[in-house]
Amino acid sequence: MIRTALQPKWLGALVLAIAFAVACVFLGNWQFREAQAETRGQEIDHAASLPVQPLTEVVAPQSAFPREGSTRRVTASGRYAPEHQILIADRRLNDVGGYWVVTPLIVDETDAALPVLRGFITDPADAPQPPAGPVTVAGGLAPGESPSSQGGLPDGVYRSIDMSLLVNAWDVSVYNAFLFATDETVAGVPAALDGLERVPPPTGESSELNLKNAMYAVQWWIFAAFGFFLWWRMVRQAHREEIEETGAPHTEQEPGPTEPEPAIDPTQQKEQV
Repeated sequence: MIRTALQPKWLGALVLAIAFAVACVFLGNWQFREAQAETRGQEIDHAASLPVQPLTEVVAPQSAFPREGSTRRVTASGRYAPEHQILIADRRLNDVGGYWVVTPLIVDETDAALPVLRGFITDPADAPQPPAGPVTVAGGLAPGESPSSQGGLPDGVYRSIDMSLLVNAWDVSVYNAFLFATDETVAGVPAALDGLERVPPPTGESSELNLKNAMYAVQWWIFAAFGFFLWWRMVRQAHREEIEETGAPHTEQEPGPTEPEPAIDPTQQKEQV
């Protein structure tokens, strides 16, 4: 069977099985990290306890989200771009369904767009325009959300804060983070909410073990093992077919001719008598 497995086509299949397993293990590990809510909750609480800092000292445009950045309290100054305001569908606040209102803030120091979650509404028609002029926003940071299907949604409405979509829609450099706004001021005066309800940043206590992600992780790891199992089954089947075509080799030795017994000397026979 080893000789069969060393054939070029089966070595190529083994390479594909290894690549498939590596991809599955990577995806499984990613899903497992998503399921580690307890650790994530501790990190969230720790980040929220850190002093408030300017956004530019915590994260840079188009860079990786900082490890301890979730709910990190920051401030940013700039101007809103109302023409690029979007809504995030299928959200809930206090057990009520509705939409998040997200507006890009063009940060003064970098001219990059920071998505700001300004608040929650139940009717898309109630989405207010953001404050005009220079504004300072404070709140808690969060990483971009996972991609999701956009099917069936009108223009300007998304299912998640997917940074890859926002980069194309806004056509500017975008921070790989968004902000749960807790305070907005224009010239030192609090901005009017105009019907918005603030969405509080997540806390460690609100984080729960995501069993669905944990099950996905296990499934990906099983797929990785199944790839090798399938390769082994295919090689074994090919080996059996080769044996059937060429005939099974003999593994038992056929008995050879029996040796004649030595002749007895007559003189020795007489002495024995």
